[in-house]
Amino acid sequence: MAPDLTLTLELSGVAVVAGFIDAIAGGGGLLTLPALLLAGLDPISALGTNKLQGSAGSLSATFAFARRHLIDWRIGLRFVAAAGVASLLGALSISLLPRNWLDALVPVLLLAFAGYFSLGRGIREGDGAAKMPTNLFAASFIPLVGFYDGFFGPGAGTFYMIGITTLLGFGAVRATGYTKAANAASNVGSLLLFASKGVVIWPLGLAMALGAFLGAQLGARLAMRLGAKLIRPLLIVTSSLMALRLLSRDGGPLHALLALVP
Repeated sequence: MAPDLTLTLELSGVAVVAGFIDAIAGGGGLLTLPALLLAGLDPISALGTNKLQGSAGSLSATFAFARRHLIDWRIGLRFVAAAGVASLLGALSISLLPRNWLDALVPVLLLAFAGYFSLGRGIREGDGAAKMPTNLFAASFIPLVGFYDGFFGPGAGTFYMIGITTLLGFGAVRATGYTKAANAASNVGSLLLFASKGVVIWPLGLAMALGAFLGAQLGARLAMRLGAKLIRPLLIVTSSLMALRLLSRDGGPLHALLALVP
């Protein structure tokens, strides 16, 4: 596919907005992946190209948080290594493992997390008590979500966030920084596989990557300025929208239910 200039600019604009949202609460793929499919990309090329722009956005947000010294790289590098390797393994397993159970389970988890966040739990301004040692978290929870991100993907940022806030006790802004670092690694890990298979539309993906990079810079700065009072409501909204998107897509429960309506 050789996208024309108008289409490239439109999709880059979508990536700016997605990068902005993703830097704060995740869920930017809710905008970019459907936009790529509507633009005429086949599903595999859309996934690969989306991983390129998503990687740029999450790397941009990571740099923004790191510049403000909100990421301790003695911890962050463990998360990055675990997430990157696990996501590559997840991407390699796409054709080997069944996904039907994820179609049913992930929306339920996302809605549960949205409810959890809406009660004012899990997300706080300051740090709380850790329930798990950092090394154990980096060796267990992070690779689990990283594998999921490479294999399936929707809501991975939310899953990182819920783990970092509840199990490590990090405050909202600090947790978002580590979430973006882990998300960047798992995005890049799966991107490497898509790139090796030649399914990434590079001209379009790089243009969108620039948009995502700029949008993520703005989103990260706003998140650092406003903290939990911005991060919590956006997490609730994006988690709910991702759940509804998964439930209503072709073959999903809502799609099947609507098909029964005369």
